[in-house]
Amino acid sequence: MNDDGRSPQVTGHGEKLSRKMELAVAALLTHPTIPEAAKHTGVSEKTLWRWLRIREFKEAYREARREAVGRAVGQVQAAMAEGVEALRSVINDPQSGASARVSAARAVLDMGLKATEVEDLEARISAIENAYFKEKQ
Repeated sequence: MNDDGRSPQVTGHGEKLSRKMELAVAALLTHPTIPEAAKHTGVSEKTLWRWLRIREFKEAYREARREAVGRAVGQVQAAMAEGVEALRSVINDPQSGASARVSAARAVLDMGLKATEVEDLEARISAIENAYFKEKQ
């Protein structure tokens, strides 16, 4: 039952969430606690907890979180070039203290090594997947 005494509009697989449930998904992403998200949505905390046990609601919430994280990762990746440039300017600035230059150099080297490791792992995983799928054919 909803706060208004009606059942939520989700009854089976693939059905759309009610407008209130959609608002609740958004509120869960923008408010730090369940009580705050419930209050913002205009439902009781108990109702929101109940909705979080409904498969379609959980899936919608999970997908919304994935999309939010994806957007954040994109923003971080876009800012990475600026970060590298800032580190390079510290490395190349003779006015920077020696410890700042060493720290910046270390950060650049660490990131370069990690990027190389990730590329190597991706190549190894791809080779394993290709071998596995060839074997299955």
